[in-house]
Amino acid sequence: MRFAPWLKFVFICVALACGSSWAQFRVEVSGVGLTQVPVSFAPFKGQDGSPQKISDIVRADLERSGQFRAVVAAGGVLDELTLPNLSVYRQAGADALVSGSVNKLADGRFDVRFRLWDVVKGQDMGGQSFAVAPADLRLAAHRVADYVYEKLTGDKGAFSTRIAYVTKAAQRYQLWVADADGENPLPALASAEPIISPAWSPDGNQLAYVSFESRKPVVYVHNVSSGKRRLIANFKGSNSAPAWSPDGKTIAVTLSLGGGSQLFLLNANGGEPRRLMQSGSIDTEPVFAPNGNSLYFVSDRGGSPQIYRANLAGQNVERVTFTGSYNISPALSPDGRWLAYISRVGGAFKLHLMDLQSGEIRSVSDSSADESPSFAPNGRLVVYATQQLGKEALMTTTLDGSVKARLSGQSGDIREPHWGPFAR
Repeated sequence: MRFAPWLKFVFICVALACGSSWAQFRVEVSGVGLTQVPVSFAPFKGQDGSPQKISDIVRADLERSGQFRAVVAAGGVLDELTLPNLSVYRQAGADALVSGSVNKLADGRFDVRFRLWDVVKGQDMGGQSFAVAPADLRLAAHRVADYVYEKLTGDKGAFSTRIAYVTKAAQRYQLWVADADGENPLPALASAEPIISPAWSPDGNQLAYVSFESRKPVVYVHNVSSGKRRLIANFKGSNSAPAWSPDGKTIAVTLSLGGGSQLFLLNANGGEPRRLMQSGSIDTEPVFAPNGNSLYFVSDRGGSPQIYRANLAGQNVERVTFTGSYNISPALSPDGRWLAYISRVGGAFKLHLMDLQSGEIRSVSDSSADESPSFAPNGRLVVYATQQLGKEALMTTTLDGSVKARLSGQSGDIREPHWGPFAR
C-alpha cells in the first residue's frame, strides 16, 4: 500500500512501502534531449571473456544522462591501441568514438583500457586504464563513462557515484547502497521494522537514516565501510528527517520534544539538540543550502504544507513555494540554483523543479505518485521514487524532463532514494 506524502510528513505512517532486493535493475531510457552528442561505442576487445560488457555499460550510462545518443557503425571490435578508420564513424553520423580492451591478469584482476576519439576533428582525446577485481568491473565502466562525459560536456560525470535506497520484502526492510545506475546493490542494514529517510554524509562514508526498531522513529548514523552505526537522536517522542550540513559537522533533524514537530540542529557526533525556531506549526524535512548558511524545510504554518527557507539562527523565515496548495520533499542542486520538490496537482503527486534565481517552475514528471527527489552530485540528473503501470520504481530525469530512465526491480517496491556525493 502506498501512503500520501503528507502522512509521512506528519509521521503518522509507520509502514512505508519499500521493495525488493537482489533483483538486477533494468535501465529503460525514454525521451530525446534537445541537443545530444552522437557517439559510437566499439565493442571492447576481450570483453566477451569478462563478467561485464564494458562498452554496453558505458553506453547505458551516457544515454541515461540525456546528453548523448548511441550511433551504430560497422567499425567492428577495437582496442585502445588501434587507430580506427574514423571515416566509417563520420559517415554513420558520430561525433565521437569510444574504444578499448578488457584483459584478465595473472592475479585474477582485469585490466580495462580505453580511448576516446574526436571523429569530426580526427583527434585522440586521451584515455585511461584500470586494474580492478572482477567485482569492480562495473565501477571501471562507470569511470570510463565519467571520463567521456567530462571530455565532451565540460562537466564532471557522476556515473561512478552511489545511491542509497530502501526496500521491503515480506516483513523485512533493507537499506541498500548501489551504483548510480542501481546495479551492484549491497545491503547496509536489515530490520523487521521500517527504515526511512536515508541521507548521505558529504564525504560519502556515512548514511543517516530513521529506524523504527525501537517501536518509534529514531535516527542512526551508519558507517558504510565498517557497517558500524551509532545512535544520534533518540529523544522523547519522534526523531526523524535527518539532513547533513555541507561540512558534515551538523545534522538537522525533526523532533517532537515539547510537542509538535520542530526543527533542531545536532552535532554529527551526538549531543544535545539546539532548537532552530519557535513555531506552533509542523516544521519538518530540512535540507541545507549548499553554502551551509540556510535551511530549506516544509511547514504548514500557512495552513497547508509549503517549502520555506530560514538562516541557521532560525531567523529571516521566508516562504519559497507559492504555486499549488501542497508542496513537500525539498532537494537542492549542488550549485544552489535548483529546488526539486513534490507538488500535489489535481490529486497527483508530481516532481517539480524551481529555478531559484528566476522563480520559474517546471513539472518534469509524467507520473502521478512521485516521492523523494535527490540530485546527482553534478546537478544534471534527479533520482526519485514513483509508480509506473502499478509498480514501484526508481527514475532518473534530466532537469528539463525530456529524458528519463526507469530503474526497476523484477518485483516489489523500491523507495526512498538518495544520491551520494562524489568520492573524496
